[in-house]
Amino acid sequence: MTEAEKHLWSRLRRKQLKECQFYRQKIIGQYIVDFYCPKAELVIELDGGQHYEENGREKDRLRDDAMTRMGIKVLRFSDKEVFENIGAIMEKIWSYL
Repeated sequence: MTEAEKHLWSRLRRKQLKECQFYRQKIIGQYIVDFYCPKAELVIELDGGQHYEENGREKDRLRDDAMTRMGIKVLRFSDKEVFENIGAIMEKIWSYL
């Protein structure tokens, strides 16, 4: 896990949010997602620098479209956001749950 993933995982694990179980590095279809909550059908992805290049943005779009077709909501946050505004991230996840 990246440092950003470790930081977010420390707040998602052990059913800390509305008693919802999250899994990390979960295989869904042909993808491995950063975090997954089956109860809410929610994927959380953390994006490092490569995700902001043209090729990375296109891969993410295709991946998100595939998840949406499976009925799964994808929330994306940058690694930078995790370190600078974890409170806002947790609020957004909480609101979705």
